[in-house]
Amino acid sequence: MKTKLLLLMFLMFLLILHEPIYILASTTYPLVPSPEVPPFSPFSASTSASSPGVVMGAEQQQIDSHKKMVIAIAVASTSLGAVILCVLCIWIYYTKYPSKPNRKNVKSSDAEKGLASAPFLSKFSSVKMVGKKGCVPIIDYKQIEKATSNFKESNILGEGGFGRVYKAHLDDNLDVAVKKLHCESQHAEQEFENEVDLLSKILHPNVISLLGCSSNDDTRIIVYELMQNGSLETHLHGPSHGSALTWHLRMKIALDTARGLKYLHEHCNPPVIHRDLKSSNILLDTKFNAKLSDFGLAITNGSQNKNNIKLSGTLGYVAPEYLLDGKLTDKSDVYAFGVVLLELLLGRKPVEKLAPAQCQSIVTWAMPQLTDRSKLPNIVDPVIKNTMDPKHLYQVAAVAVLCVQPEPSYRPLIADVLHSLIPLVPVELGGTLRVPQMAQQVLPADPHVDSNQ
Repeated sequence: MKTKLLLLMFLMFLLILHEPIYILASTTYPLVPSPEVPPFSPFSASTSASSPGVVMGAEQQQIDSHKKMVIAIAVASTSLGAVILCVLCIWIYYTKYPSKPNRKNVKSSDAEKGLASAPFLSKFSSVKMVGKKGCVPIIDYKQIEKATSNFKESNILGEGGFGRVYKAHLDDNLDVAVKKLHCESQHAEQEFENEVDLLSKILHPNVISLLGCSSNDDTRIIVYELMQNGSLETHLHGPSHGSALTWHLRMKIALDTARGLKYLHEHCNPPVIHRDLKSSNILLDTKFNAKLSDFGLAITNGSQNKNNIKLSGTLGYVAPEYLLDGKLTDKSDVYAFGVVLLELLLGRKPVEKLAPAQCQSIVTWAMPQLTDRSKLPNIVDPVIKNTMDPKHLYQVAAVAVLCVQPEPSYRPLIADVLHSLIPLVPVELGGTLRVPQMAQQVLPADPHVDSNQ
């Protein structure tokens, strides 16, 4: 709008500036009278002397011409001054009152993204939806009971603070994950409301997709897309002890996680702090694409006073400034990411018991050895030991050390971490590294590439 007004004023200026030029060009008299009478023409001299009326007429025409020119110049100058004044006023107005983005439209566009789950479920005619919670489909509770075989224990995928996650098989061959929450307490109800509200506005390949919800008395249900390969925690610390995760797959998982966090921190409006990032909340699909899950503790930056939020999180992942002083920022997520990166690198749990009453964190144990190039190769997870370029190993260790710095200001932004990891991940897995014979080095065939950063 401002550009259009300035362009219009400029065109008016050119039009008015052109007008006096036209008047001057159409006048046949010179600005300064200069009678060009040849001094050696007696006929001309005698004619002038004998015809005073002709001379007076010419002088009168010259005077009239001068008046017209003065008027034209005065009009042009006045108009030009008016145009300049208008342009100046417009410039001052827009400088003092700059146009602001329409926050309402931005938020509504985020909400529209959440509607993506409704068309997805509508493809399956057997899915009975009984209403909507905002823009989230409400699925019939009895259908969820049937799909989980009445929440049979053999269908349990995982367990959290307020309930369990089950595998559910809806008709039309649709497999989903169902989180069952027991909301007798207000805190559990708040987590349910918070997660549904946030995930309904988020659509990103590295964030779990919300498909619907349901409720029955004090029971709350959240339905997600099913992640067939389970959690990163299960792969690293379960029976397989990370044997399925090659070096390049681990770097891909770290890169996907960083992409998901970057979206939350920099592209959500307002920004979102996950607050409970850990390996059990990083889920993997059939091709080991990683997605962030469990947004019950997440908060939006600026929506409330973060310093008054109840301390929550998982021991080993909680940033020291949040644990000691309750200070919460996006750098708290960066710290937790650093711990996950150490898990991928070392294959160790975030907190390990040394004795019945004594524990040691992975950060405390690893920090002295991470910065020593002679010791670093010896503490790497045996599953991936000697399978990577040493330079890449040192670089990942350096990124992890920066992420878990005690002082938040020393930690990098997640965007900086992301850019550090991209060159370490093969092109086939979403990075920029070109590695020959990739088929022999990664598990999934024809892997899906997430190019969003």
